[in-house]
Amino acid sequence: HDLTMAHRVSTAALFSSISRLRCAGQRVGLVPTMGALHGGHQRLIRQSVGDGNLTVVSIFVNPSQFGPTEDFDRYPRQHDVDCGVAEQAGAQVAWIPDDRDVYPFIRQHGEALAGPAAMRVEAGRLGQGLCGSSRPHFFAGVCTVVMKLFNLCRPDIAYFGEKDWQQLAVIRRMVAEFHMGIDVRGVPTVREPDGLAMSSRNRYLRPEQRSAALALYRAIERAQTAYARGQRSAADLQADLWRSVVDEGNPGLRMDYLELRDPRTMLPADELRDDTRLLLAAWLGEPPVRLIDNAPLHPGHAQ
Repeated sequence: HDLTMAHRVSTAALFSSISRLRCAGQRVGLVPTMGALHGGHQRLIRQSVGDGNLTVVSIFVNPSQFGPTEDFDRYPRQHDVDCGVAEQAGAQVAWIPDDRDVYPFIRQHGEALAGPAAMRVEAGRLGQGLCGSSRPHFFAGVCTVVMKLFNLCRPDIAYFGEKDWQQLAVIRRMVAEFHMGIDVRGVPTVREPDGLAMSSRNRYLRPEQRSAALALYRAIERAQTAYARGQRSAADLQADLWRSVVDEGNPGLRMDYLELRDPRTMLPADELRDDTRLLLAAWLGEPPVRLIDNAPLHPGHAQ
């Protein structure tokens, strides 16, 4: 079949077709997703299309990055809707791999997705702390599935949202560490009109929870304002931001972390700079919805 949105290509068809197109000089851009596509995903797709790539959107809810008490079973699955959203943004290919494509030995032989018996890619130091502390399984699952998707699709360029900044740093390091020859590009976070970062999990939020979730964006705004006014102490700014979030008294909001980090090494920042990154995560409600956000201290700083 031709590679069009009219055909949800199988992994085998994708591999053979892309090999043929690459021989003809066509660059391939991959936008890896778990589905439940929104405006943030569309921005990734439009970036790839604008860069002149044949753009592939993968849709795969990866079981190995979810913990036993997390939302794997209720994570939205809406392939028909997602294909339309991807097509609207200009993608030429919707690739929805089967579990057996991605985890052949686990599915065929009953091997575990995690634990000492599983073959997987570890994230190393960049995956420690922040999301790696509260979700210790997460980055090994992400690295493993992304490497598998890269090996199946063989893209020239891959696009990831900057909202998942730690994930972006981990994937860039993995690609460099294993000499994968893929250009990993980050694309700025897309926000709702009130500032909330777009996320597939936002649909879980009740109205009062959504209001409380804006505490993350307000903290970013406060940090950027303090920096613009001359604040250069990471410890003082971080303490002020924690106090302001607590003092707001947002019902049902439990902060996971609020930290200022170097954007490349992901180490704690000492002296603040334009590109110093404020990273935040919180849980809301029961069952808990986990939201993350981040931004540079200088809002116009290009990464």
